[in-house]
Amino acid sequence: MIVSRRTVLQFAAAMAASSTPALAQTSGQRIVSLDYGLSSTLLSLGISPVGISDLADWGRWVVEPVMPDSVVDIGSSFEVNVEILLQLKPDIILTTPYLDELLPRLKPYGKIVRLEIFTPDSGPVLQSAIAATRKLSVELGREKEAEAFLQRSEAFFDQCRQRLAGKNVPSIALVNFMDARHLRIYSSPGLFHNVLERIGVRNAWTRQSNFWGFETIGIEDLSKIEDQDARLVAFDPVPPDVLPKLAQSPLWKKLPFARPGHLSILPAALMFGMVNEAVRFAGLLTELLEREP
Repeated sequence: MIVSRRTVLQFAAAMAASSTPALAQTSGQRIVSLDYGLSSTLLSLGISPVGISDLADWGRWVVEPVMPDSVVDIGSSFEVNVEILLQLKPDIILTTPYLDELLPRLKPYGKIVRLEIFTPDSGPVLQSAIAATRKLSVELGREKEAEAFLQRSEAFFDQCRQRLAGKNVPSIALVNFMDARHLRIYSSPGLFHNVLERIGVRNAWTRQSNFWGFETIGIEDLSKIEDQDARLVAFDPVPPDVLPKLAQSPLWKKLPFARPGHLSILPAALMFGMVNEAVRFAGLLTELLEREP
C-alpha cells in the first residue's frame, strides 16, 4: 500500500525553516562522515558535509533529509576512496565503533571524531543518538542548533503520541523481509522499538534483540507472537518475489498476518540511524495508524 508522507513533510518543512539559513553558512570545518545517521544529524545542525560514504544509496535507505548536490561520494564505509579523501582535505572524519578497524588508515587524512550510538553498553538507541547529537554539537560549536533540533524532534514525538491517543491501536511487529522465508524483526533496545514506546504503541515482538535492535528469524517464528490481533508492518524495499511466494505458502496462510488488513508496507526508514530517522519512522507509522477506523 502507498502511505502518504504528509506528516513527515510537515516536519521537514519546519526543519527547513530553521535549518536552511544555517546550511548556507560555512562551519569553518570540512567534514566527511562515514555513517548515515551522523550525516543526517550534520544537516540538522546546519552543516553540509563535504563527503559521505555510500552516497549512492542515500535516497534508497535514508530518503530524508535530502543530501545537497555538493556532497561527494567517498565510496563505501569499508572501502573509502583515499584519493577522494586527499582531494577533499577534511578537517574532521566522523565515524563510529563499527568502523574501528579503519582508524589506522583514516588518521592521516583528518581528525577522527568517533561517536557511539550502537554498542553493547549503549542501552536504548534513541537515547544514545540524542547523547551523540549533543556530543557532536559540542565538537562543532553547534550546541544551540542541536538543542533546537532536539526540541523540535521531541515536540514531533509528542504530536504523534497525541494523535494516536484514544485510538484502538494494535500492537505492531516491525520487520524487513530478507526473502520469502526469513525476515529481520525489531525490538528492544533498538531505535524503532524506542520510537514505538515514545509514541505509545506496543511492540508485538517482546523478545530482547541484539544491541543493534533486531534479530533474524524464520517466517515460522512469527507464530510466537501471542497477540492474534497484532499488525505486521514491513519496510520497503520488499524483495519482488516475497509477497507472491507468501500468497502461495501454506505456512504463511496459517499465520494471523495473512488475514486482510494485518500486513502493511511502509516506505523505507533507516533503523541504523539517529534522531532524524526516528522522526521519519514515527511520522510514517503514525499516519498509517491514523488511517485505521
